[in-house]
Amino acid sequence: MTERAQPPAPFCLDRALLRRRSERAAAHYDQADFLPREIARRMDERLDYIRIIPRRILDLGCATGADLVRLGERYPAAERIGIDFAAAMLAHAHARFHPRRTLWQRLRPPLPSPRLIAADAHRLPLPAASVSLAWSNLTLPATDEPQTVFAELHRVLETGGLLMFSTFGPDTLRELRAALPAHDGERVHRFIDMHDLGDALVKTGFADPVMDMEMLTLTYPDLDALLADLRMAGAANAAVNRPRGLAGRHGWAAARENYACLRHADRLPASIEIIQGHAWKTPTTVHRPTPDDRAIVHFHPRRPAN
Repeated sequence: MTERAQPPAPFCLDRALLRRRSERAAAHYDQADFLPREIARRMDERLDYIRIIPRRILDLGCATGADLVRLGERYPAAERIGIDFAAAMLAHAHARFHPRRTLWQRLRPPLPSPRLIAADAHRLPLPAASVSLAWSNLTLPATDEPQTVFAELHRVLETGGLLMFSTFGPDTLRELRAALPAHDGERVHRFIDMHDLGDALVKTGFADPVMDMEMLTLTYPDLDALLADLRMAGAANAAVNRPRGLAGRHGWAAARENYACLRHADRLPASIEIIQGHAWKTPTTVHRPTPDDRAIVHFHPRRPAN
């Protein structure tokens, strides 16, 4: 008689741990943010095809402020607000926008800088209908309640406002997940499926969300280099029920051996499933469910790996 597969444990993140890791990562975050920068570039390209002139922009999960720079270049007349739950990240963002100025620079009026606020994505300290564009680049992996975050973003968006976001999908780090022992729990951060995110968008009132997915493959010389990147970005597993340790040196040796089987051209692959989406807050969001009451979300076809 075969054993039934056990259902996955409830998805619950340790938010205090996430914040501590983000605080620690702030000092060197800009040295390890190549992936957020690339995804921000792709998100920005999507704005080429969207007609919107925002008066106020929210960057949720702004980290050290790089996306606020990009958004200011695209929409120079818009007021910008950056929110992050890590005060250390915001300190680096403040330094980015308030560098030491020469005497000549001090004689000229400074360019408007963003407002920076330390806050939780689940409880935004902003009035209702106060934002025209909500931008969230890789903030959702730090929540186990995407519907709560989407509800807050819907609340603060004005009618006609746009939400743009990116996140990672379940196939992210699939090679690492397979290489690590699975007998005592999930050792790699669990990422929320694109279809579940689409359902959450519709349930919180967003109209006709459009989402797509693509796979990227990063390569590393060895497993330790990959783990170092994850630690530097503050992106290691933060599940409440995460296993501690790898059962000594034998566990690490087995993980390295498993991962080494994937080596190609002397490099190890690390798959990244990137999900991008956007949706609007309309005057009256009309849900068009199927006969069995499922929400309709537009998903773009899977793109080939780069």
